[in-house]
Amino acid sequence: MAADPLDALRLALMQEVLPVGMAVVERARRGGPRDVIEAFTDSSDPLGTLKQEGDGAARSLRDSLDRLQPGLGNPVVKVTVEEMADGDPEPGAIAKPAAPTAADRLLLQQTLARVSSDLAELQQRLLMAP
Repeated sequence: MAADPLDALRLALMQEVLPVGMAVVERARRGGPRDVIEAFTDSSDPLGTLKQEGDGAARSLRDSLDRLQPGLGNPVVKVTVEEMADGDPEPGAIAKPAAPTAADRLLLQQTLARVSSDLAELQQRLLMAP
């Protein structure tokens, strides 16, 4: 979450309130007030349902705002950058795996042979299907 209260408010509005509002507007446009009321009476989680319904329209609006001014619709997330010493491993780096043994190679070959056999059987069944 953003450290600045105004940025935090704008982020919450863009990500939480805007999709719900877009869904309410779409429901009102499509079916009138009755459709809007149904959203609140037919669901155990009406805000979640509305947020999901309006997510696509809200994303589209945020992208349009970004084309107008970058960062306006999809707020820029602030990051911190720290310099690392030369010998430090990179964060999230995966350790190099051990060299495969003969048993690993044999197991891989057996698995690949089984997959190949299964694919051939699947192709035969698809060709014989009506």
